[in-house]
Amino acid sequence: MKVTYTSVLVMAMLSLLLSSQVLVSTAVTCSPVQLASCAGAMMSSSTPPSSGCCASLREQKPCLCGYLRDPSLRGYVNSPNSRKVANICNVPLPNC
Repeated sequence: MKVTYTSVLVMAMLSLLLSSQVLVSTAVTCSPVQLASCAGAMMSSSTPPSSGCCASLREQKPCLCGYLRDPSLRGYVNSPNSRKVANICNVPLPNC
């Protein structure tokens, strides 16, 4: 089985996402795993985000500052591709 650099990065991101959960007062459960539908778009600039990805990103919007403060998630949330996905989904990344 051939393992590519991208698949290793996606698996690493998903494992980080699975290990991080925070509760926000807006009754949204902050769980980066909810953004798994965005993994392809966040890892590849040629993959557009799905409508499900955008819906998940909008739902997780109150959690984005927490993700940006988390050293294990910051690089994924703040990457150029993630910023592009957020822009396409009309979910501005916050200035925390």
